[in-house]
Amino acid sequence: MIITLINITLLTFMGATAIAILRLRSLFAVVMLSGIYSLLAASMFVALDAVDVAFTEAAVGAGISTVLMIAVLALTGERERTPTHTPLLPLAVVVLTGAALVYATFDMPAFGDANAPVHLHVAPRYLNESFAEVGLPNVVTSVLASYRGYDTLGEVTVIFTAGVAVMLLLGGRKGDDAGIKHEPSDNSDHDDDGGDGDDGGAA
Repeated sequence: MIITLINITLLTFMGATAIAILRLRSLFAVVMLSGIYSLLAASMFVALDAVDVAFTEAAVGAGISTVLMIAVLALTGERERTPTHTPLLPLAVVVLTGAALVYATFDMPAFGDANAPVHLHVAPRYLNESFAEVGLPNVVTSVLASYRGYDTLGEVTVIFTAGVAVMLLLGGRKGDDAGIKHEPSDNSDHDDDGGDGDDGGAA
């Protein structure tokens, strides 16, 4: 009963945070609320006994992502532009996608069901045969490094690529070259100097 109440509370806060993110135009407030949303999601994962996923969500979602977005705000404006198009089409797409996902959950086994296919076929082999097949005493390490090795490699590749892209964006062109910040230039001074030189040459 207590776990159910905690889950309902966390979901309520997550929904309220998501609505606030959609309504706000201040990008700094949106970044802060995104970090709060990630912390709430990490708390939800802890309540679902997925502590490893909670650590990842807290570190990447609430930590690294928040820092990177704050750094991006230093290169962009602080407020979102008012959209010129109607939000009805994106809203319809989101509602239809959400309805399809909710409908798909009806075919899933009940949460914690011991007769779920994953508990009858995959999990017993990992628990009973992983040491003999892989040679590692830790089952989680065997799954991540061996059984799901290609999947883990793909995830690392995606994270590495995203990190390189962020570094290129933050350390690339700056100022007027990037078209983001417009600082006063000294072209008028150069023009005046050049004009004086030309007049002197003509004289």
